[in-house]
Amino acid sequence: MKCGIIDVGSNTIRLSIYHYEGRRFKLLMNKKEMAGLAGYIQNGTLSDSGILVACRVLASFKAILENFDIQEMHVFGTASLRNIVNTEEVLDTIRLVTGIEVSVLSGAEEAAYSFLGATVGGGAPAAGLLADIGGGSTELVSYEGGRITSGCSLPMGSLSLYTKYVSGLFPTKEERRAIRAQVKTELERAKTAGVRCSHMTGVGGTIRAAAKLCNDRSNADPDNPVLPAWELQELYQQLKKGDQKTLRQILRSVPDRVHTILPGLVILNCVLNSYEVETVSVSTCGVREGYLLKRVMGVNEHA
Repeated sequence: MKCGIIDVGSNTIRLSIYHYEGRRFKLLMNKKEMAGLAGYIQNGTLSDSGILVACRVLASFKAILENFDIQEMHVFGTASLRNIVNTEEVLDTIRLVTGIEVSVLSGAEEAAYSFLGATVGGGAPAAGLLADIGGGSTELVSYEGGRITSGCSLPMGSLSLYTKYVSGLFPTKEERRAIRAQVKTELERAKTAGVRCSHMTGVGGTIRAAAKLCNDRSNADPDNPVLPAWELQELYQQLKKGDQKTLRQILRSVPDRVHTILPGLVILNCVLNSYEVETVSVSTCGVREGYLLKRVMGVNEHA
C-alpha cells in the first residue's frame, strides 16, 4: 500500500509518501514548502493571506499524489492550526477550496506521535528525552523502557519566537534575552524541573539544521547523527554574534533556516541545560512516521 501524509506545520508544510505493509514502512519521497504560516498569525488569527498560502501548497501536494495515482492521503495540522482562534474557519476554507479534510492534532497527540515515530520508526534509545522543536510548538517527552514517563507541549517554536521578538534577520542581545525568558517561563510552567535525562533524541527542523551546522564546522560526516551537547551549546555561542561569517555559514549549510535557527537554538540550549543533557542524537523519523504507524497502520508501540 502507498499513502501520502501531509504535515501542516508553522514553518513548513511537508508531504511524505510511504509504502507500508504489516509493521514495516519505507519512505519513498519527501517534499517541503517553507510556508511560514506562523508569520501570518495576527492577534491569534491566521490571516486570509496565510489561509491562501496553505490552500495553494495543499492543492499542489494533492496534485502530486494524483499524478502518482496515490489515492490514500492523510493531512494533519499542528501548532499552526491548533494555537489560533479561527481554526474552524481555516479548516472550512481549506475544505471548500481544495476538497481536503485536515485534522488538527492536540499537543499531547503531537508529542505521542513524535515519540512513537522516533522510538519505533527511528530506533531511538530505550530511555531518555525526546524533543521536537517545530516552528510553532515544542514537544518534550521523557521516557524509560520504551514508555513515556512525562510529556508536554509548549506553545513556542523557532518561527513563532522569531515573529514575536525579532525585528531584523538575527535577534539582538535584548531580543535573545526576551526569547530566553519566555522559553524558561514555559519550561517552568510545564513543571519539568527536576527531570534529568543524559541523552536526548531530537526531532524536527531545528535539530536537523543544528546538527548539519555542527558537522559542517567540524568537517564531520554531514549525516553524523550523534553530537555532544557542548558542541550544540558552542554552536549557539558562535552564531549569536550574527556577523558576516555567521551569515555565510548558515546560507551555505541551512539557507532556509537563516532567520529561525537562532530562536530555535535558544529553545534547544535551554532544554539541554534544564534536563542536563550530555549527548544528542538526531532522529530521521518523527511526527509523520508516528502518525503513519498509529493512525494508518494501527501499530501499537508496545506490541
